[in-house]
Amino acid sequence: MRYWQEEVSIIFGELRTGEEGLMGAEAALRLGRSGPNALPAGKVPGIFYIFFSQFFSPLIYILMLAAAVVFYMGEVTDAAIIFLVLIFNAAVGTVQEGRAQNTLLALKNFVQGSATVLREGKIIIIPDTEVVQGDIILLQEGEKVPADARLCDAHSLRVDESMLTGESLPLRKISGPIGKDDLPIQDRHNIVFKGTSVVGGSGKAIVVETGLNTEIGKISREVASLSEDLPLKKNIDLLSGAIIKTVLAISLVLLALGLFKGESLSHMFATVVSLSVSVIPEGLPIVITLVLATGVWRMSKKSVLVKKLQAVEGLGQANIIAVDKTGTLTKNEMMLSKVYVGGHMYDITGSGYEPEGEIILNGDSVDPLNHEDLLLAGRVAFFCSNANTMYVEETKQWKISGDPTEAALGVFAKKVGFKDFEKETEKIFELPFDYTNKYHLTIHKFEDKNFLTLVGAPEKVLRLAEFSRADGASSRLSAEVKKDLESVFESLSAKGYRVLAFAANFSVGKSAEIENLPPLTFLGFFAIRDPLRQEAKEAVLQARKAGIRVIMITGDHKITAITIAREAGIAQSHDEVITGAELDSLSQSELETRFAKANVFARVTPEQKLKIIEIFKHMGDVIAMTGDGVNDAPSLAAADLGISMGKIGTEVAKEASDLVLLDDNFGNIISAVEEGRNIYKTIKKVILYLFSTGAGEVLAIAGSIAFGLPLPVLPAQIIWLNFVTDGFLDVSLAMEPKEEGLLDGNFKKPHKYILDRLSVGRMIFMGIIIAAGTIWTFSQYLDQGMAKALTVSLTTLAVFQWFNAWNCKNERSSVFALNPLKNLYLIGATLLIISLQIFAVYNPFMQKYLHTVPLETYDWLLIIAVASSILFLEEFRKLIWKFAK
Repeated sequence: MRYWQEEVSIIFGELRTGEEGLMGAEAALRLGRSGPNALPAGKVPGIFYIFFSQFFSPLIYILMLAAAVVFYMGEVTDAAIIFLVLIFNAAVGTVQEGRAQNTLLALKNFVQGSATVLREGKIIIIPDTEVVQGDIILLQEGEKVPADARLCDAHSLRVDESMLTGESLPLRKISGPIGKDDLPIQDRHNIVFKGTSVVGGSGKAIVVETGLNTEIGKISREVASLSEDLPLKKNIDLLSGAIIKTVLAISLVLLALGLFKGESLSHMFATVVSLSVSVIPEGLPIVITLVLATGVWRMSKKSVLVKKLQAVEGLGQANIIAVDKTGTLTKNEMMLSKVYVGGHMYDITGSGYEPEGEIILNGDSVDPLNHEDLLLAGRVAFFCSNANTMYVEETKQWKISGDPTEAALGVFAKKVGFKDFEKETEKIFELPFDYTNKYHLTIHKFEDKNFLTLVGAPEKVLRLAEFSRADGASSRLSAEVKKDLESVFESLSAKGYRVLAFAANFSVGKSAEIENLPPLTFLGFFAIRDPLRQEAKEAVLQARKAGIRVIMITGDHKITAITIAREAGIAQSHDEVITGAELDSLSQSELETRFAKANVFARVTPEQKLKIIEIFKHMGDVIAMTGDGVNDAPSLAAADLGISMGKIGTEVAKEASDLVLLDDNFGNIISAVEEGRNIYKTIKKVILYLFSTGAGEVLAIAGSIAFGLPLPVLPAQIIWLNFVTDGFLDVSLAMEPKEEGLLDGNFKKPHKYILDRLSVGRMIFMGIIIAAGTIWTFSQYLDQGMAKALTVSLTTLAVFQWFNAWNCKNERSSVFALNPLKNLYLIGATLLIISLQIFAVYNPFMQKYLHTVPLETYDWLLIIAVASSILFLEEFRKLIWKFAK
């Protein structure tokens, strides 16, 4: 049933209820059939699920298989080391994700709501979870609507539906039917929706839907069916697939080559397995986890909660950030910014609902007491405001009760000086704002007269007014003056203000009739705006500099949307706006053409927000979405990255997002972008280091076989290099400080395999140097015995890795130009592995395990001279690249 179309009596019959509400027994029966009027809570994963989910990666599967093969070959210690690395990695990830989960749970409001219902003709208060279809609910200012309901009565009822529709202004509600077949949510003025807030007036309504069948319930169900892999997870999965194919190909080639050259099957099999373990970057999962955890910790210091470790890196990949206007770009605080009265335009300064500010005329601050027309405007604003403002000491913020627009009028009145004026006046009559009349009328006892004030829609007030006032005198409202006033109205509207007109009659009776209002004198216009957040414009500017496109998606009207977008620096012209109607009428190809330039999407529904996200993703963009309302939740879930607000955000939005801005500071998104890009750069350094040393080992073995030489390293030695030397150095590389210029606009979207062409070229270049140096030193010592030659080749590979770690600090800047003290972890790791390599060469136990023998001073000098070549050759490559650029 389209409940907005039907008369109340028909709905009573359909739902088998009446004016006195349901009987108690019938309500209990319906509750048993339909279940609680609640949204199902998202299942919180347990610690064991979180722990074992850390193993759900192709790279982990490869390592577990390699460990099993190594164990089967009798290398129990090596297998144990691999398993310990995997368990440690899972433990770190579990702790971090568990902390994020606990923080998110702490954000939830566990206070059960209540509902005032009429049952058996009596008013009772029940938990909102017990509301059923057919209940009669009573609505009062300040209450949450417990279920979707059709209004029977509405007395100046105003409802804030911004969390559902994106509309920043409260909607005026009516009780009569609306005779349209298809009506969007924001235009169903006789329906109230679960989760929205009553900000003014009162009403009575019939509950038509509860739980998952409500509009908010439908959105929650849609969110639950949406999921999107994070960009880093996609990259790692693709990289893992490439590693599997590479390892398999290398293993088969080396096995065949070794057998062809006469090596035994068992020895070659052991070598190939060990080498496969070397090529597979065992340290990568734990390094990625540590890098991400470090980034998450740094972001927590900036009040950004990262629910998933990989999310912060994913934000670094985003090239589009889609923001919601209300509450994200703006404060969701109505502020009266301009007053046109007496032929003059006054600017009003201040912040939100704080009753402090200046009044500016022609650039100069003025005293309202010296401007009669300004005092008159303040008096009208005071009389027509029923909202209250209060300062909350705990939060250090100004809050309101009542309608935000009327609150803005009241704050302006206080700025003019009407702070204790209520003591001197008495309200004797009032006509609250009505959907049909479109104005708010009051009569106050003032200076022994009955003072009538009227504030409402400009077109309505101009039509009702018979006189106009200028320079302290009233005169008949001529067509010419009316045309001038309409021009002022249109000019303010074009700037995105919500414009109200006001009029008065200075001496009337004790009441007024809508059909027969007394003569009105038009006084002027109030221009109200929802101001930008202080950090929004700077954050948009930083995003642009960082090469990130910011788009705005809102349910507001086009003119309001483009004005806020211009003020925030998101848009410059009307050509950059696409409306919800155009989203439905244009073809996919037409939309993609428009999307290339459009930065503002106005008057869109939640379904259309989701469509916008999907189109951008189809165009190959990585898109992050910010939002706070229930209407944002599907888009937050479908976007590559979802970012919700911690303070004003709804629980549905927080559940759907990957990151939560705990302090609602939009500017922290850019800090998160920088952190994400730094994480990508760091992961790329570690992968480059691991793959280049792995490539060096593979090429050294392949080259030795090709030249007819014995294998230069044993399986146990490969394990030593991979877990000890690499293990400390890759972790220390993960602690590299932030590079400069991450937000300078030159950042390129990561390759799907993480490594770009330059990195692959460096990896091959370094691998060849490592292999050539190792084969040469190995061949020089073969005449001194196999044990000595193996010790020299093992140590050469180890020293190559020492220098190579420093090479990987920066792909363009010289290592000699970087401050080594900025990463003390790398200095410490280098000193530690030097000590461990000396221990491996000279300790009797290690000599037995690694098949090493003592080296002389000359041997060390030769090895260091050869291995240091990788540092100087890479420096030469950087120099050539610099001049080539």
